[in-house]
Amino acid sequence: MAETPNASRIFEKAVADHLAVIQALPSQQRVLEQIASEMVLAARMGGKILWCGNGGSAADAQHLAAEFVVRFRHDRRGIPSIALTTDTSILTAASNDFGYEHIFQRQVEVLAAKGDVVVGISTSGNSRNVYLALEAARKLGAVTVAFTGKGCGKLAAWADFLFAVPSSDTARIQEAHILAGHVLCEILELEWMQSHAKSRVLTV
Repeated sequence: MAETPNASRIFEKAVADHLAVIQALPSQQRVLEQIASEMVLAARMGGKILWCGNGGSAADAQHLAAEFVVRFRHDRRGIPSIALTTDTSILTAASNDFGYEHIFQRQVEVLAAKGDVVVGISTSGNSRNVYLALEAARKLGAVTVAFTGKGCGKLAAWADFLFAVPSSDTARIQEAHILAGHVLCEILELEWMQSHAKSRVLTV
């Protein structure tokens, strides 16, 4: 009978694997800066950031939208942001009437506009409902962003900006996604606060 790994071994491996993934992320710094710039521009121009994903990625979408709308580190004006994963009436109606693969696409078609940023999160990069959302966003002139794992999947074809975590382990990819999301939150929050501080000075 194979030996069952004990808790300490599981912990040690998880930490080691996590650190290996995180230490590989500096190669993605440039793309995160580009994504942040697009989000700042969208917010300043009166646009918004939309998020979608399935399962744990749905939770990440909701988490990050909340940080934008409410606060991250500082009290400030909310940053317009919507998680497309939260309205059960819309999700179940779209799923029932058009099919589950269209639940985010339908919302993007209605809510997104040129200059908005639409973020699709999929660890495999192959979630059909997510890449259909990005396809719809691109047709509308929105900026498309994909958060994926190693290999990128089909999502890459519809992403203007691709943040790809160099791992095939779903848990480690999700951990890197939320770190990247927090980096975006911090950059955008500071830029947003500075922008509104300048506006107040100009109108005094």
